[in-house]
Amino acid sequence: MEKLSHKLYEYLIDSGLSSEWAALINVVILVVGLLVLLFIVDFVFRKILVGLFTRLSQNSKTNFDDLLVKNKAPRNIAHIVPLIILYKALPFVFRDFPATESFILKAIEVFGIFLFLWIIRSLLHTIKDYLKTIPNLKDKPIDSYIQVFMIFAWAFGLFFAFSIITGIELWKFLTALGTASAVIILVFKDTIMGFVASIQVSINDMVRIGDWITFDKYGADGDVIEINLATVKVQNFDKTITTIPTYGLISDSFKNWRGMTNSDGRRIKRALLIKQESIRFLENSDIDSLQKIELISAYLKDRNTNIDAYNTENNIDKSLLINGRNLTNLGIFRKYIDSYLNSHSGVNKEMTIMVRQLDPTSQGIPLEVYAFSTDKRWENYEYIMADIFDHLLAAISYFDLEGFELPSSTNFKAK
Repeated sequence: MEKLSHKLYEYLIDSGLSSEWAALINVVILVVGLLVLLFIVDFVFRKILVGLFTRLSQNSKTNFDDLLVKNKAPRNIAHIVPLIILYKALPFVFRDFPATESFILKAIEVFGIFLFLWIIRSLLHTIKDYLKTIPNLKDKPIDSYIQVFMIFAWAFGLFFAFSIITGIELWKFLTALGTASAVIILVFKDTIMGFVASIQVSINDMVRIGDWITFDKYGADGDVIEINLATVKVQNFDKTITTIPTYGLISDSFKNWRGMTNSDGRRIKRALLIKQESIRFLENSDIDSLQKIELISAYLKDRNTNIDAYNTENNIDKSLLINGRNLTNLGIFRKYIDSYLNSHSGVNKEMTIMVRQLDPTSQGIPLEVYAFSTDKRWENYEYIMADIFDHLLAAISYFDLEGFELPSSTNFKAK
């Protein structure tokens, strides 16, 4: 390059040009030629590297090389060779213009820093995409760690670039930067909070990608699709996207349904409201009628025998039903519900099955069903629960009970 520059300069001088014009035209010709050369070299190296990685990806079993091509890692790496050629050739091109040479060399060094950062970013994105293909890692917040590393990488890259442009030594620049740390903390407050939160979320395993979470404060109710440094994205069941600050997961309360999805059943917890005035003791005729219900026939027979034996043994006056031990229509209905749940194919028999009476309310006596469905899928779970309560609501009248509901306008019409 030096010989070529010298011969071209001598040729221009011999052509009758002044030294100033000869030097200027010499630079222009060399710059144009160098740019053409760099374009060719960049094109060739790009084609070679991209083609090489593409062929490797087609013949290899792993998809890592496919991801390298997808994230443009070979393309960015190919720019290194033209950049080195430009940096080495520039002093010979601008030997007569030292100020311009110094300026362009600094620009190349700054560009080299950014090119290095782009290569690092391509490699990190490739690693991130590859790790997400591994079943044990696909639900981890890998995006957060990549973003943290890239923030530090960009920060140091900008520091180096500033040091090159200003000519200030890096350690002196960092020392001066320490005095501005309060401003930096204020500017990057959300980033710092998100970084700390993402570490806590990861260490405590609070949320994974794919978890179903409910976050009332932000109106989120759906599956986590992305966790990064600043935000957590939730795809709600209506297909809308809710964005939650990462630090919100540790500062506010939310519900994670992972425990349910990993368990053997999904909880059914719903109450029937029984009208209080419909609850009564059962007479023998009532018991005889209820014994026709197969699920509680054996229970009624055995229970009634024990009660009669107790009342006879203790000489209980049964002229009043309240005396002694008695069966109630609500108690028998509770037993019926318990037997029905234990015979239902959609209820998990290995988990809690309970029918309990809650505190009386102004709307009646809540009779709560507490059980777990065998199928945890939402649509099937709703079907199982509706099937159970369809039956129970229809069965109430067989026990001479009434469900509570507020009166409608038809109830006040004269008959």
